[in-house]
Amino acid sequence: FQLQACGGGLVQSGGSLRLSCAASGFPLDYYAIGWFRQAPGKEREGVACIDNISGSTYYTDSVKGRFTISRDKAKNTVYLQMNNLKPEDTAVYHCAADLDINWSDSSIINFTRAPDAAWGQGTLVTVSS
Repeated sequence: FQLQACGGGLVQSGGSLRLSCAASGFPLDYYAIGWFRQAPGKEREGVACIDNISGSTYYTDSVKGRFTISRDKAKNTVYLQMNNLKPEDTAVYHCAADLDINWSDSSIINFTRAPDAAWGQGTLVTVSS
């Protein structure tokens, strides 16, 4: 199944945006949810994810301390709050539920998706310098 991301836009360096990930017909809190991004000419990378059972979160190094992933069960939505945005954050952002999560003890160390997985609607984030 595919999820829909929204909330992107044009923002100046140092600004903030909050992305939303929504689904219809099934509860997102049954699944671990991840945010991915793909910048022009670059491979898609996993940015952040949140586990559905433990609530554990993971952030790629480049966004630690700036991005926060969270859930709102009542709204069936997962958010990505992005603060202190940088030009290198410019990308199309997608969210997804069918993740492959790698754990070490009780911590998430990385996450991916199957290479042939379909992607839902993404949202463009453009950060100007």
